Amino acid sequence: MASMSEREALAALTWLVENGADEALEREPVNRLAQPPAQPALPAERPRPAEPAREPRSSFRAPEPPPVWTPPQESLAAPVDGLADAEALARAAESIEALHDAIRAFEGCALKASAKNTVIGRGNPEAKLILIGEAPGANEDRLGQPFVGEAGRLLDEMLKWIGLDESNVYITNVLFWRPPGNRNPTDAELALCRPFIDRQIELMQPSLLMFLGGIATKSMLHESRGILKLRGHWYDYQTTPGGRVIPALATLHPAYLLRQPAQKRFAWQDFLKFKQAVSSGVHIS
Repeated sequence: MASMSEREALAALTWLVENGADEALEREPVNRLAQPPAQPALPAERPRPAEPAREPRSSFRAPEPPPVWTPPQESLAAPVDGLADAEALARAAESIEALHDAIRAFEGCALKASAKNTVIGRGNPEAKLILIGEAPGANEDRLGQPFVGEAGRLLDEMLKWIGLDESNVYITNVLFWRPPGNRNPTDAELALCRPFIDRQIELMQPSLLMFLGGIATKSMLHESRGILKLRGHWYDYQTTPGGRVIPALATLHPAYLLRQPAQKRFAWQDFLKFKQAVSSGVHIS
């Protein structure tokens, strides 16, 4: 192989780092295309002496261990206790303030019993841009606002770089109470919060939506595909069939970006796409 110039070597190294290969695990590079060295032939096995005759074995077999129990998967096809109350409370709210009071008064979701605070939203409730995340974490539960921890600081920084902040966006979640241990929410828990999310969108009449993370995206769009396949695409969102269509962009959750920094470039592409949509004439405040 011809030796590379310094410029070519630097370009190759830059490409590797941008694609996540930013650590050297061995002192010398490994040629993955080289043929493996030939293995020495194994010595011929000596014939084994004949085994003495054995008594016939018993037909008894030890019983197989019982299967490990796992909780059954919930299905939205089954009735969800408290859903009718959530829908009635959401429909009765005629303003954002009344809706937030209804969320705080709702007792139908068991998560509320273990949470310290009801986490509804932050930002401008009259904004025409709504960002919807997944569920409150420990910091959000303690302070009563979404995205106030390290992931929230990253989100604020990314918004700042596309010219947005709390004055022209509203940030909320698909769940208003923290699940114990930050576990993923169940389908029933998401369903109980959904009427309030839809009513909030109806009252605010946003121009654009952004879904942050797989749980939010799949819940809001009733999708089963993973976020890496859903991100970067626009979707038509409707609170009710035949209702007003709102463009919604899916992207990666900031907490995921903190764990997988190499994925930030994809989220940045999504935010630039969001900025382009805002700059095309969408009224944002």
